[in-house]
Parts: sequence; structure tokens; C-alpha cells
Amino acid sequence: MKWIPSELHTHTLHSDGQHTLDQLVQSALALGIDCIALTDHNTQSGLQDRQRVQAETGIHIVPGMEWTTFYGHMLTLGIHDYVDWRSYGIYDIEQGIDEVHAQGGLVGIAHPFRIGSPICTGCYWEYPIYNWEKVDYIEVWSTLMPAIKKDSQRAYAWWTSLLNEGHRITATSGRDWHRTEDHDAPAAITYLGTEDEDQLWYSLDIVQTSDTPFTDHVELEPKDNSVLTAMRQGAVTITMGPLLTFTAHVVNPIHDNHAKRYSIGQEIDCPQDQILKLEIALDTICRQKHYLLVDQSLRLVVNSNQGILFEQQIPVQTEVYDCELVQVEALSWVHVELYGYFADMYSMIAFTNAIYITHSS
Repeated sequence: MKWIPSELHTHTLHSDGQHTLDQLVQSALALGIDCIALTDHNTQSGLQDRQRVQAETGIHIVPGMEWTTFYGHMLTLGIHDYVDWRSYGIYDIEQGIDEVHAQGGLVGIAHPFRIGSPICTGCYWEYPIYNWEKVDYIEVWSTLMPAIKKDSQRAYAWWTSLLNEGHRITATSGRDWHRTEDHDAPAAITYLGTEDEDQLWYSLDIVQTSDTPFTDHVELEPKDNSVLTAMRQGAVTITMGPLLTFTAHVVNPIHDNHAKRYSIGQEIDCPQDQILKLEIALDTICRQKHYLLVDQSLRLVVNSNQGILFEQQIPVQTEVYDCELVQVEALSWVHVELYGYFADMYSMIAFTNAIYITHSS
């Protein structure tokens, strides 16, 4: 599986950002990012130069928009026609979500616990959700250095509680990128996992020239579908620096090397009397020139609906670590977290989305 470094929450001059699309993409390239989602507030007009910028830079731009309402901000990705939030009130947001889904798009709750009105109108999420199956993802980490921010910590705890209730919702990070300054603190990266061929992700997008004036209709491309598939499946891992991933398989004493590996976001059936083996990979080479992680002893944690199952102190180096879980009968999900000192503060450095567990009789 290939992991695409991405930023899924950005703005330009077409709403309240300070970048042009060209400037935003150049800033993303300087950070080793291969894919961004353009999510201007209540408009898709910033996408008019999308194909040209993609062809000139090689970065991919996912069409999106941030519904900016009085009761919450909701990110929409992969829609080809404008969906107007003003048609819906506080108690019927799910009808708007249905309209996005009807176009094959995804919806995500942006910065759910950020301070709201009057400081930031609608930034705090107030919409009641009656059917959590309709929410595709939650922006768990938001803005720069998110792990130390109280609103991101609350969002992380909320997402964890939803997993414990049985909901399978993807977690992402979002810089909520409005401007770039020389003194910016570090931002998290959302890695999207794809099994698409290298030819798709490492080839330039094709520019389609047209004399037709720009409208709010956006043509989706194969890379868009790759991104949406990864997020829909939960093949997502978030980090301030090194890439953290893991797989799971049921131990077979005779043919363990040939057992099927299940990746982040997938579901594995593990009979209650079997052992579940995790193979956890830390990659310190990906994007290594774009972050600083000092030499130290890092804390690697396997967490679950039953709490912490495994801990190990590990060095800052690329390595694979094994973990065997023996008492699996009460497990419904597991994921991996990494803790250590980053930017002179001790915090969570990275976390993965979950692998989900069922138990046959």
C-alpha cells in the first residue's frame, strides 16, 4: 500500500484565505505534500485554475468546500455540483449530508470543539447527528501543533468514544490553512493509503482546455476517486512527522508468514480462541527533511476499546515491531499511537485509524 501525504482543509482568496491557489500549492510542495483538498468557505470558485495548477506542479487538488454555517462547519469532498447549506436548519443537517452523498461525495465535521460565536461564528459543532453512519470523517486534529490544543484533545476523545459505541468513522487532521508565515509551528499530515498503481499517483494530471466559462460543476478525476476511497475505507494515518502504520493477522502456527494481512480501516475476523498479531511499522524516512524529531526514546502504544493493550519504548528509527494479542474476545477495534518530544513538547506524535475486529463462533 502506498501512503500519500495530504492536507485536507485549505482556503484561498476565494474565501478568507490569503493565498492564491498557486501560492497555496507552492507552500504545500515545500512541505512535501502530494495532495491537498481545496475547501473554501461556501464556494467552489477557487477550483477554476485546478487543472492548470495540477499540470504545472504535479500536486493533486481534490475538489471540496467547507459548509460554513451558524451551527457548525462541515467539510465536503468530491462533489461535482454546488450544494447549498442555506436550505437546511439545525435539525435537518442530515438531509444536506444525503445531498452530498448523492453525488458520491464525503462529509466531515471540521474542528468540532473550536471556540464558537462570537469569536468564530459557527466554528463549534452544534448540529445533532441522529445517524452516525452518515458522517464519513471527523477532523480530530486541527490547526498547527494540534496534539497540544485542548479542542483537538476533546475531538480525539470524542472520536474514540464513537468508536467504542460501534461507529466506524475515519479520523483526519486539518491545518485549516489560511496563510503561510515563516514562523509557523509544525502542522500534522494526513497520509491516505491507496492500492492504486504508481502510474496513477506519480503521473501528471491532464489539462483539459475549454472555452466554456467556469461554473460550479467540477469534473472528478481518477485521483479524486483514489482519495475518496481511502477516506471512505478508513485507510488513513495522521502524524506530525514519521509515518506510522500497522497490519493485523490471525496467527497460524504452521503458515504464519502466509496469513492474510489486514490494513488500517479494514475488518478482520478473529475467533475468540485465536491470537491476533500486529505488525507495526515506523518509517522515519518519508518526508524526513520536512520535520525535526530529535533522538529519544519514543513510546509506542496499542490502544483499543478495552484500553491500552501494549506499550514499548522504541528509538527514532525505521523499524517494524510485533505485538501479539491473546485475549481478543472483547475487542472491537485496535489502533496505534506514538508519543514523544516534538517541537520541545511531550505529546502524541502520530496515531492511526483503527482495524476493526469481529469474532466468529
